[in-house]
Amino acid sequence: MATGGRGPVVAMAAGSILSAASVTLFLLLVLPRVSQAQTFFLPFRQPETCGHNQYFDISALSCVACGANQRQDARGTSCVCLPGFQMISNNGGPDIICKKCPEHMKGVTEDGWNCISCPGGLTAEGKCHCPTDHILVERNINGTLLSQATCELCDKSENSFTVANALGNRCVRCEPTFINTNRSCACSEPNILTGGLCFGSTGNFPLRMISTARYGELGISFTSEWFAKYLQSSAAACWVYGNLTSCQALGNICVMNMNSYDSSTFDACGLFQVIFENTAALGTVHSVSFWRQNLPWLFYGDQLGLAPQILSTTPLPTNFSFKGENQQNTKLKFVAASYDVRGNFLKWQTLEGGVLQLCPDTETRLNAAYSFGTTYQQSCEIPIPKILTDFPNPTFYDVYLEYTDENQHQYIWAVPVLNLNLQYKKMFVNQDSSSGKWLLTRRIFLVDALSGRENDLGSQPRLIRVATQISLSIHLVPNTKNGNIYPPLITIAYSDIDVKDPNSQSVKVSFSVTYEMDQGEAHVQTDIALGVLGGLAVLSSLLKTAGWKRRIGSPMIDLQTVTKFLVYYAGDLANVFFIITIGTGLYWLIFFKAQKSVSVLLPVPAQEERFVTYVGCGFALKALQFLHKLISQITIDIFFIDWERPKGKVLKTVEGEGGVRSATVPVSIWRTYFVANEWNEIQTVRKINALFQVLTVLFLLEVVGFKNLALMDSSSSLSRSPPSYIAPYSRILRYAVSSALWLVIGIIQIVFFAVFYERFIEDKIRQFVDLCCMSNISVFLLSHRCFGYYIHGRSVHGHADTNMEEMNMNLKREAENLCSQRGLVPNTDGQTFQIAISSQMRQHYDRIHETLTRKNGPARLLGSSGSTFEQSVKAYHTMNKFLGSFIDHVHKEMDYFIKDKLLLERILGMEFMEPMEKSIFYNDEGYSFSSVLYYGNEATLLIYDLMFFCVVDLACQNFILAAFLTYLQQEIFRFIRNAVGQKNLASKTLVDQRFLI
Repeated sequence: MATGGRGPVVAMAAGSILSAASVTLFLLLVLPRVSQAQTFFLPFRQPETCGHNQYFDISALSCVACGANQRQDARGTSCVCLPGFQMISNNGGPDIICKKCPEHMKGVTEDGWNCISCPGGLTAEGKCHCPTDHILVERNINGTLLSQATCELCDKSENSFTVANALGNRCVRCEPTFINTNRSCACSEPNILTGGLCFGSTGNFPLRMISTARYGELGISFTSEWFAKYLQSSAAACWVYGNLTSCQALGNICVMNMNSYDSSTFDACGLFQVIFENTAALGTVHSVSFWRQNLPWLFYGDQLGLAPQILSTTPLPTNFSFKGENQQNTKLKFVAASYDVRGNFLKWQTLEGGVLQLCPDTETRLNAAYSFGTTYQQSCEIPIPKILTDFPNPTFYDVYLEYTDENQHQYIWAVPVLNLNLQYKKMFVNQDSSSGKWLLTRRIFLVDALSGRENDLGSQPRLIRVATQISLSIHLVPNTKNGNIYPPLITIAYSDIDVKDPNSQSVKVSFSVTYEMDQGEAHVQTDIALGVLGGLAVLSSLLKTAGWKRRIGSPMIDLQTVTKFLVYYAGDLANVFFIITIGTGLYWLIFFKAQKSVSVLLPVPAQEERFVTYVGCGFALKALQFLHKLISQITIDIFFIDWERPKGKVLKTVEGEGGVRSATVPVSIWRTYFVANEWNEIQTVRKINALFQVLTVLFLLEVVGFKNLALMDSSSSLSRSPPSYIAPYSRILRYAVSSALWLVIGIIQIVFFAVFYERFIEDKIRQFVDLCCMSNISVFLLSHRCFGYYIHGRSVHGHADTNMEEMNMNLKREAENLCSQRGLVPNTDGQTFQIAISSQMRQHYDRIHETLTRKNGPARLLGSSGSTFEQSVKAYHTMNKFLGSFIDHVHKEMDYFIKDKLLLERILGMEFMEPMEKSIFYNDEGYSFSSVLYYGNEATLLIYDLMFFCVVDLACQNFILAAFLTYLQQEIFRFIRNAVGQKNLASKTLVDQRFLI
């Protein structure tokens, strides 16, 4: 059974193999082989390069000869019979057969299929020719072909008034103007024939008309073929007969001439004005005084001051919102009545879908232009050939805004146009900054490639005019709470393009929608805030200057005092600018994005200039304050008082004397070096992590999407879908979002640092104070001439230079309260003080310090003479002994006392009591000596970094670059602060700079 079951399978497999082999052999024999050397190129031919007896084969893309008795047709892609030959077969395209007509029937019928005898001559195509006003008849009424064609004269009598049509195959009634003027189909003198119409010579209508197309941008004027043919006839038909289409055509020619007119010339707009003034009896349309019956509405009048009344007097009787129910009144519904160049009404159409937007884009992005509250900007560059192809004839638009009243009745409101190319009395009045001189119009077009044709309407235009800038501006009614707006304004600018080499030419076009509101009240409020806060800044700076004068011990007001006041004022004024800008930015961010019924709109870029100026001024002043603090910190006077005393004497060999004598055990300098190094390390310690700050803000802006809150649209979403339109950024909103995030992240870091990190992980400031106590080193620090700070580090155990066992024993005793407390005052823990020293104390300090720093510090000690080094060491020990004795109240003439600061003194940051005879030590539990470190100036550093970040972003509109440069400058200033601080510390304390790391 197994063998029997396998046999059919084997047979089938064998059959399949044979079949596959047969097919393969067939393909190899039949299909053409492709040689490895074969190439795939062909000659490039165009239809116009083919000869008269050739046609362009649209399949082979080459020229092919026509058949016998044939020639190329008009398109060049087929063949037709030669004159005197009839078709006997036509299978489409070039596949035709021609036969010569007999001698007695040399003519060919109009359709080319039959030969016929002609009553007269033949045309160049071999067809029968009839005289003027005759029509050619080749068939009976039932279609039977006549043996001989006839030429029938059209009846011009009063009973018929007929003439031959343009094709010469039918008699039609004469144009009505001929009949009305002359009661015939002829327009004889003195009547006027123009544009195919006949007008009488009587009346006041001007006979001399200007058919010039003016291109003011290029300074070129020439006679337009379209104007020459149709201007006079359109104007005459409009005036004499009130023809609606002719009036529209006349209006279109006026619009093609940029609505420019002068009362002394009779161009298109001049003629329109003449007709408008002489047809007042016809009345107005819809009670609009600028809209005459039968005429299009082109102008709003030429009275001065009329434009402001139209634009800002009557609000639209509807309101708009950002988040309406069912999207009600959240979009601007613009509609346009469109007309062709001949004046025919085409249709009503909505502007959605890019009707006025020349730049191609998706429908979603194009329609975003009409979403209320969305600032829209679109620009591109379009090749001239595309413009000529897409716009062979201009289309004209009268734009309206559609709205619904409270009773759900639909109305439209005419949208005025500000044509920047309009000339009135040869002046570009609409380019004036004063709206009182503007002349508003109504009708617009996008591209005019027709009026620029000079001699032949079928030729390429010499010049074209393109609407390169279209701006739609919406103005909010002041103090509105319901989103009321004034009539929108379309501002349009045309560019005149001299068409020389269209294939290499292009034009840049743009379309924008802007929203504006009166910023006068906001500016007043800002000025008030700036005045009030600026006055407070002056008071604050005066108090700081007075405190500084008291701390330097100088009662006189000199140039240094004025300079110091200006520096303090710069810092306080920087804070004022920061408060105003951050408040202004958050106001626009919150109230614009959160509103439903519109009451505020964002400032336009031109209105943001004052805000940007405030930000720039604030940053410049804050940078000055930062540099002032930096210089102050690196120029302080500091000395480390070593309380350690020698523990006995040792035998020491005396060089040169050959003997041995006893000497005190020297005190180790390593404790002083160690404390100095720790002081150097905490100089740039901050309450925030700069890198974390920058990266977190950048992450929230770029990744989470907070930057989308700065877009000039009504959406408050943090994300945008890729197909949707992305509005431009508002500089005010970018500043508000970035500064708010920077402040929030910074404050969170500061709170975390104070509440958690310093308590449970590490508090470097307090650790430094503890280190001083464990090292038996006190820090005497003067930030001003007569003011500074003192850290009492005297060990309660008497000495700190000991072994590990004794050190642990001392710590244990201190933990069990078996020894005295660390404070300067017995039985207290106060180790840090603010000190106000007397002038006598300062003078004595300076005399010793001058010897200590005479050779510019220890950087040159290795190259100095031995006597100089010994003198500096002696001065160091003298200073150490003097300050130690001063702290121990040894010098009664330079004594001090300890007291608490008054609350008002703490608030104002100054001391009311002057250290006349005695110095004053103020208890300081807040470790205010950190004010000479980065640690105590975190607010200044945070605001400076914030404003640096924002200024860079406002300049380049790039958060990533701003973050990088902000972190870079932080590191640069950190390096400078450490390097210069090390050098100053070494020069002030005799610590070798090589030991400061």
